[in-house]
Amino acid sequence: MVDLTNPRLIYAKGFLFLLCGLMSASLLILTMPGWRNVVLLSMTVWCFCRCYYFAFYVIEHYVDGRYRFAGLFDFAKYCMKRRNSSSTDGDRTC
Repeated sequence: MVDLTNPRLIYAKGFLFLLCGLMSASLLILTMPGWRNVVLLSMTVWCFCRCYYFAFYVIEHYVDGRYRFAGLFDFAKYCMKRRNSSSTDGDRTC
């Protein structure tokens, strides 16, 4: 699979993610209405967004500037590799 480089397709992909998220959130709220569910869903989305930001931006810019992540699986492999290589040092960052 090749990288997506066309700006129009990248924007379309982002819009489709937004549309899918809005549709699924709407369906969840419609099937289980209530303020508590709205707040919990909002907190869940916000927390996962922060986790994603941490996995890509924070690690690259503040922990290990040499590593570039291609996806969450690459980040998990990176953490496992650091954990195995630093198990003798006691420096576990992931």
